[in-house]
Amino acid sequence: MARRKNFKKGNKKTFGARDDSRAQKNWSELVKENEKWEKYYKTLALFPEDQWEEFKKTCQAPLPLTFRITGSRKHAGEVLNLFKERHLPNLTNVEFEGEKIKAPVELPWYPDHLAWQLDVPKTVIRKNEQFAKTQRFLVVENAVGNISRQEAVSMIPPIVLEVKPHHTVLDMCAAPGSKTAQLIEALHKDTDEPSGFVVANDADARRSHMLVHQLKRLNSANLMVVNHDAQFFPRIRLHGNSNNKNDVLKFDRILCDVPCSGDGTMRKNVNVWKDWNTQAGLGLHAVQLNILNRGLHLLKNNGRLVYSTCSLNPIENEAVVAEALRKWGDKIRLVNCDDKLPGLIRSKGVSKWPVYDRNLTEKTKGDEGTLDSFFPPSEEEASKFNLQNCMRVYPHQQNTGGFFITVFEKVEDSTEAATEKLSSETPALESEGPQTKKIKVEEVQKKERLPRDANEEPFVFVDPQHEALKVCWDFYGIDNIFDRNTCLVRNATGEPTRVVYTVCPALKDVIQANDDRLKIIYSGVKLFVSQRSDIECSWRIQSESLPIMKHHMKSNRIVEANLEMLKHLLIESFPNFDDIRSKNIDNDFVEKMTKLSSGCAFIDVSRNDPAKENLFLPVWKGNKCINLMVCKEDTHELLYRIFGIDANAKATPSAEEKEKEKETTESPAETTTGTSTEAPSAAN
Repeated sequence: MARRKNFKKGNKKTFGARDDSRAQKNWSELVKENEKWEKYYKTLALFPEDQWEEFKKTCQAPLPLTFRITGSRKHAGEVLNLFKERHLPNLTNVEFEGEKIKAPVELPWYPDHLAWQLDVPKTVIRKNEQFAKTQRFLVVENAVGNISRQEAVSMIPPIVLEVKPHHTVLDMCAAPGSKTAQLIEALHKDTDEPSGFVVANDADARRSHMLVHQLKRLNSANLMVVNHDAQFFPRIRLHGNSNNKNDVLKFDRILCDVPCSGDGTMRKNVNVWKDWNTQAGLGLHAVQLNILNRGLHLLKNNGRLVYSTCSLNPIENEAVVAEALRKWGDKIRLVNCDDKLPGLIRSKGVSKWPVYDRNLTEKTKGDEGTLDSFFPPSEEEASKFNLQNCMRVYPHQQNTGGFFITVFEKVEDSTEAATEKLSSETPALESEGPQTKKIKVEEVQKKERLPRDANEEPFVFVDPQHEALKVCWDFYGIDNIFDRNTCLVRNATGEPTRVVYTVCPALKDVIQANDDRLKIIYSGVKLFVSQRSDIECSWRIQSESLPIMKHHMKSNRIVEANLEMLKHLLIESFPNFDDIRSKNIDNDFVEKMTKLSSGCAFIDVSRNDPAKENLFLPVWKGNKCINLMVCKEDTHELLYRIFGIDANAKATPSAEEKEKEKETTESPAETTTGTSTEAPSAAN
């Protein structure tokens, strides 16, 4: 008899739990005031004076929750309709403790209606049944990569970068990864196998690994995560040890979302209120400029680079942009994006600003502790720079955080002489600042070529004629169109032992040619995983690579199934074939599946609706039983999206209901929608 998948939460462990009772007694809400911040931004006069109180009030208010649906997924429209049909009606005209709660609203400027905003207090989300249900929905969809919870203004830079599937893309300061996820989605728009790739970089090793955790949900073979200081990001070779300048990779698109003081994030990072001062922007200016210059060096002719910060300070924004324009001259230009993102309220960049020190004393050029690049351009320079093409988004304009975005286009290739000149100017810029800056840069330069840590395994590509791989090619009927040279392992022996990964062909060349200069943290998706040695093929195809592999497999291990069969496999673990026959669920499926040899197989489930994606899922076929090999999160998501079963619901049954539950042996397949069931255990 099949086993029920275990959905029970179980007793929570209390051992080692922290006692927060004392901390709560001493806690007091942070005062959202900062005299220096208010004086500084009032002096800058970035917007009309009569908007100041609205601007300040908005900055003091909590940031709304925003999320976007993964547009590259074939079921993006289905997830959108799921939200609009099952959740949105129940979140409209809701009252909580006598007050009307705002209904979710669509972000009008985000493409394809895929981004939404919920301006709802956390207490409402916790205590209101409908909002709590929506919260569970968002958590589950986020876990499987169907949505991403991301600040609204943070979504803008990847959109205006305009990434296409054939582009090579560099994200220079990628962590925590929400923008990188957008870049990957754009790369996979309308195709499962794009020819381009994304290199996601972060200077901090711990944040690089956090980045991996965020991006793995997207299951892209066109992603590589590296760990380098963006100011000195190494040249990437295309062909081994070649010194030919034409063999250096230039990127089609570069996102330069630099470290900043973050005063545009004070709605969610409340510590900015007490910590803010002008010195933060002044101190980061040189680093920001170095990163931007490095990005422009790495940019391809006619390529596009987006420079962005979550700061409103001109020293970190227009001043950096102006200095780059000053040094690069007519080799770069600013792109006017006024016709992009209709519905987005934004302000133009500024060409004049004062420079203040920590004590809000105004400084002039030549003063000690200042860089010439802090100061605004001359009138002649301003007329050429077109800083008005920069975008400023203020919190009060549409209930968001604050952000600054500038789009660069490289007009022509730099000559070798010009490149050398600009390279030599970057350290000179640092030497003009305080001595501590110079020391810091020199230390970073020494670490440009970071050795692979002793506990990090290398990326080793496997010969496609290796016996283990030959078995897989034959067993699954994988065609010759699939590039078999892209399989790799992560161990020093180079032998496929536990897991075999695959990357896109272009990334394979990059990894092989730059093993000695790139500190690679992550790349590739799991293709084959070793399962058992006593069957015809001891390797199973991992579900995360199925979007690629389903196009390359013959039908010898693929069996069609109906929706009722899928539902049964989602709810039951290892159901017996005889038991399935007795329930008359899908006899044709059982007949065909029992004829297959033991091992990994696949079910193809038709939705009988052209507007809805068919489902292609892995199963493990045994001698007498079968099991769907999808993780707990995917199981929850499929049950809810396909069948309306909220397997993750938290029920609070009465004592009578608890007693009745002990006595009943009701199958979960018979429960109604919304009933609390247990979360299925991972089957892979």
